[in-house]
Amino acid sequence: MEADKIKETVKKAAKELFRKYGYHKTSVNEIAKKARIAKATIYKYFESKEQVLDSILMDYLDSNLHEILHNKLSYASEEEHLKALVMKTSRLSFTACNEFIGWDFVRENANSQEFLKHLSDQLEALLLAAYLQLDNFKNNPARREGLAFLLKASKSIVFSFAFTSVSDSDVRKNFVSFQKEILPFLVKAAL
Repeated sequence: MEADKIKETVKKAAKELFRKYGYHKTSVNEIAKKARIAKATIYKYFESKEQVLDSILMDYLDSNLHEILHNKLSYASEEEHLKALVMKTSRLSFTACNEFIGWDFVRENANSQEFLKHLSDQLEALLLAAYLQLDNFKNNPARREGLAFLLKASKSIVFSFAFTSVSDSDVRKNFVSFQKEILPFLVKAAL
């Protein structure tokens, strides 16, 4: 198998196992068995199970973000458009963590703070690069700085849901509160 096929096979097997059993309860041995390759082959392409997860999450976020950004819905104002984009990407990042990692891992694992910081920094860079492709941000340095602020602030708030939410109901309440009480001020500050 060529390198890209092997990586995709590993990610596909890992994704299925992470969804079924959670990240914490899935071993590299199980991923290798499901992918029908040797454990050493996984380590040839990925330094760790965490790197496999990171690659899965970035692929997931990148493909969904592309779809969100290129959806041609019309909005009453640029402010409304930006609010909608931030809410969609915030939900996307939360869903990615919920789907592939599981909040139990996030709350209980000693390395989860470092992992989430790394993930959120990557997500922020991915979002910023994607948003900068939109016409209203391409050639406007002030807008880029405002957008960077908006993304950093929104990202921090959304990732804090992991540590403050006990149930899905709490998550919904946090998103509604963020959307109604915080996001409008962040968007105004960014614009």
